[in-house]
Amino acid sequence: MPEGFEMAVQLLPEPLCAAARAMPGYVKNCAEEFRLRTGTQPTLRLPEGERVFGSVRVTPETLCAVLERATNASMHAVADELRCGYISAPGGVRVGVCGTAVRENGMRALRDISSLCIRIPRQLRGIGRSAIERVKDDSVLIVSSPGGGKTTFLRELIRTVSDSGVRVCLADERGEIAGIYGGTAQFDIGRCTDVLTGVPKAQAATMLLRAMGPEVVAMDEIGTDEDADAVESLLGCGVRIFATAHASADGAPLARPVFRRLTETGAFGKIVRIGGAGVRSYVVETL
Repeated sequence: MPEGFEMAVQLLPEPLCAAARAMPGYVKNCAEEFRLRTGTQPTLRLPEGERVFGSVRVTPETLCAVLERATNASMHAVADELRCGYISAPGGVRVGVCGTAVRENGMRALRDISSLCIRIPRQLRGIGRSAIERVKDDSVLIVSSPGGGKTTFLRELIRTVSDSGVRVCLADERGEIAGIYGGTAQFDIGRCTDVLTGVPKAQAATMLLRAMGPEVVAMDEIGTDEDADAVESLLGCGVRIFATAHASADGAPLARPVFRRLTETGAFGKIVRIGGAGVRSYVVETL
């Protein structure tokens, strides 16, 4: 059984755990997420869409059991993450959470949890190798539709560059790239990579610049004016940028004002457009 699949399955209560483990090997190899929605049968997200597994419907108790396992029965310890709509679990697993947002002591919290998305982690060494060779010495923007493989490609780009001896600092706001758990990265992100997690990426980039002397700063899913400010500040200090962004179906995010601003100032020398379902394609363009 693929390691990432098993790490995600371990969060499921019986009988969902048994149903997931009984799936064919080819399904386990390409599975991307478990989706648990109260009142419906659980599904497994595959490249071609969602597939029902198991015969029992998801209940609020099911969701509570998953969260208990994901947090080692310490929900209070992940309260800050939960307010942002996710929880980081062992093995690089990330659990997205939906429910009703309420205010508690002036801060947002989630109550009446209604659905969970358990993302299956994978370290895919060697993916996009030719594209990585073409962009590794430049500042690069990686784009695809949601779930299109941006983070996986970014992780491999970071690992490749870091293992070559370049100091890479990772502003891992949601803990999804390195999969930090208990202070240890659950993914191989290279021997020269330093990670700051749990801090908004624009703020993290400034902290890393001041404290860690990076040659490259990597960040996932930029898109705000604050992110653009951070990118321009880093470039002004001679630091290269590896970043990702959501794209429309044609892979073109550059119509958005924040990206027009960055491209007009020459922030990124290259763009990698990721397409395809299951088998990914990587198209490199010079900006």
